[in-house]
Amino acid sequence: MARPKQFDETQAVDAAMRAFWSAGYEGTSTQDLCAATGLGRSSIYNTFVSKRDLFERALRRYMAEKNAGVFEVLDGPGSAADKVRALLWQVVDSPEGDPLGCLVVNATVEFGLRDDEMAALLAADRDRRLAALVATLAAGQHAGEIDKSRAPADLAQFVVATIGGMRVAARGGASRETLVGIATVALSCL
Repeated sequence: MARPKQFDETQAVDAAMRAFWSAGYEGTSTQDLCAATGLGRSSIYNTFVSKRDLFERALRRYMAEKNAGVFEVLDGPGSAADKVRALLWQVVDSPEGDPLGCLVVNATVEFGLRDDEMAALLAADRDRRLAALVATLAAGQHAGEIDKSRAPADLAQFVVATIGGMRVAARGGASRETLVGIATVALSCL
């Protein structure tokens, strides 16, 4: 008879998420995952099947958490410009305990188009965020808050690229002052 699990699977996925977020998929060894989660190798592989399976679950968890904050802003009150400003400032004022950068950006760079399943997961996540941003920016254009000379889809791509670039810059050591400068220039383009 198999022994029952003696750990919280959600906590293990959260711990693995932070390990992958800090070091990337390739840079996180099974030993790193054992140290992060407090689990033994057999518990990890019996529960999650493979490092890749655990990574995908951690990435999905990250997407759910981060997107909740994005959609809360985009669905909330305020002008379109205020909503974009709030999204940019989520990067500028990232919680101190969070690893630098973005797990989605890291996964996009690491997996790119060489892994069809991962590319599809990342594209679906990006498309959800883009659709919400397009709607917000189109509403802002309709209200006269956002420059109408550019297509809302192009502006949304710009905002997503700016946020991704800011996260890469932060991981590379950019100061808060530098991130504020990037965000301020991006807002002036709207």
